[in-house]
Amino acid sequence: MSGIETRVLDVPGARLRYDIRGDLSAPGAAERTVFLIGSPMDAAGFGTLAGYLTDRPVVTYDPRHTGRSERADDSEITPDVHAEDLHHVINDLDVPMVNIFGSSGGAINGLALVTAHPEQVRILVAHEPPTVSVLPDREPLEEACRDIHDTYQRDGMGAAMAKFIALTRHTGELPEDWSQRPAPEPAQFGLPAEDDGNRDDPLLGTAMLTVPSHELDFGALAAASTMIHLALGIESEGQLTARATREIAGRLGSAPVVFPSHHGGFLGDEYGMPGQPAAFAGKLKELLDVD
Repeated sequence: MSGIETRVLDVPGARLRYDIRGDLSAPGAAERTVFLIGSPMDAAGFGTLAGYLTDRPVVTYDPRHTGRSERADDSEITPDVHAEDLHHVINDLDVPMVNIFGSSGGAINGLALVTAHPEQVRILVAHEPPTVSVLPDREPLEEACRDIHDTYQRDGMGAAMAKFIALTRHTGELPEDWSQRPAPEPAQFGLPAEDDGNRDDPLLGTAMLTVPSHELDFGALAAASTMIHLALGIESEGQLTARATREIAGRLGSAPVVFPSHHGGFLGDEYGMPGQPAAFAGKLKELLDVD
């Protein structure tokens, strides 16, 4: 695979930038092309994984208001908005359909895309979608997510991210008094205690209010022509994202596929949280390489 082609695409309310590795016009490319999507993580997080998928075209992109992609205004960015952006990118690729690996919020956005445009997605591997809308402890989870957002607006990144990490590492149902408990110290996670004044973080400032509460359309997903695999990391068992994955899979009448490693198991050294990318890519190929 030689080089990376970067394209710029104007869509309603945003200017998106996406990357293509490989030849989309090669015979059989449409059936093998894989679109790697995160949210709010941008394309930079998929560098290592893409390196293990050199036998097929790979597309990555920066969601609006993330990385190299811009938004035109402060309108709300929801999974449905991201799904329409993905729809436009796939149209711009000029291929009939793609395979998608969606991580975290990208898994939610992939499910929203299949709901709205199932004809564009051959296979969706939705890895640890972080929706709380399907869980019995939805109310305290939503309260915790709002508290993280409010903490960010009041005290900045360090204080909010400490709460976010504590929430995502918790196993089992969330206690009802979780948000009233003493807040973890940012230094506990190597985070700064000082407020730098920035309030433009796409995770803490936006996604915490729109992604966890997203309602999935299970009727539309079950009726879609897309082959949907719900996937979770073996090290994530009991955590919010793994619990949600199991619940979604069950409602769609399937069992989740267990991947190596953790929530970011496909990562190399991009963010200092390496997973097992070689083994992860091997498992992903097993799901994508079907007739």
